[in-house]
Amino acid sequence: MPDSPLIPAPAILDLKIKDAMMIFDALWQDLVDRHGADHLRFPKEIILLGGAPGSGKGTNTAFIARTRGLTSQPVVMSSLLDTPAMRMVKDAGGMIGDREVLTALLDELLKPEHRDGVILDGFPRTKVQVECLKLLYEKINQQWREHHGTPMAVYFRKPVVQILVLFVDEKESVTRQLKRGREVMAHNDEVRRAGEGELWEERSTDFDERLANRRYRVFKEQTWDALLSLKNVFHYHLINAQGPLEEVEQNILRELEYQSTLELDPRTYERLRTLPVASDIIVHARQELVKRLDGYEFNQPELFGRVVGFIETHMMPIIRCHAISGHANINSEDALLEEPEAVAMLIDVFSERGYHAVVDIHRIEIPERFNSITGAITCRVKKVYRTIVRFRGSELRRG
Repeated sequence: MPDSPLIPAPAILDLKIKDAMMIFDALWQDLVDRHGADHLRFPKEIILLGGAPGSGKGTNTAFIARTRGLTSQPVVMSSLLDTPAMRMVKDAGGMIGDREVLTALLDELLKPEHRDGVILDGFPRTKVQVECLKLLYEKINQQWREHHGTPMAVYFRKPVVQILVLFVDEKESVTRQLKRGREVMAHNDEVRRAGEGELWEERSTDFDERLANRRYRVFKEQTWDALLSLKNVFHYHLINAQGPLEEVEQNILRELEYQSTLELDPRTYERLRTLPVASDIIVHARQELVKRLDGYEFNQPELFGRVVGFIETHMMPIIRCHAISGHANINSEDALLEEPEAVAMLIDVFSERGYHAVVDIHRIEIPERFNSITGAITCRVKKVYRTIVRFRGSELRRG
């Protein structure tokens, strides 16, 4: 039997791209016709949350939303695509067509509640959906460029797309799917017995190990590859979700640390970039503190000794009185603090000893002379140095 003709992989990919362009162009034009171009306002931030069945997407969605400060409800594709016909396809372990998925999703993303940001759970899942996502991102960027500097700019901001993939292996995925099935069955049996409560969704894949394995393989063969292909396009985060919930949350936090270069408009970032971020200045803070203290001792021993003596005799007795609260306010008019270097030494000494000290100068005008003829009052200015010292207080009688 002669070999069947094969289409080279690049050609197959080209067909997918062409399909995506045709689908997206038609859908975009439909949106323009129905809403008008100036009303196609998409979210500022889109978080694509992916992961195998049982990886904890539903469990961790609320935590991710709080971490990013998002208030809109997440868009769960399995719930968005929930017509009876679609449900039959999903129950058999299959996937809904790309055009239907994209139609439902684009309409959802235009809702005002998603304007600042939204989490998408379960998108994209195919190569065509990946290409359509890229086209959507290009369109939103084009809108941002077109409206920049106009009164409409507030509605068309530079988009941020991040990909979060919660990873579990096949064994863990199947175990969690079947565990969920047992929990759903027990809950629904109790609801039916008592006649109270709401029934939970029963997925056939949660009760059949063969289907659970197939569902994982579909994810690996289609969704996983689709998300991985975006790794060099958008900000990609692969998160280990095998462990307990607390551990997974810490993994998520580490991945989603604030990044000004990612989230700010480029012009805004350019305005702020000369200011150092806190994480930069604290890297060698301890070494710099030690260097300064040794410098005081070697180069200015007389002044340094007076500062240490002042702290010991005038400030520590007050601080000890506040050992339980861990918060002491100390006012002083001592001439020693008139010297700027003395204040710097004082703060560094407290830092070395484990305290947090802040010094403010308050200038108070005190009447000194009164001119009975003109009624003028001459005042002298009194400087009061107010030092706030904070430290970890005693746990005694707390709570």
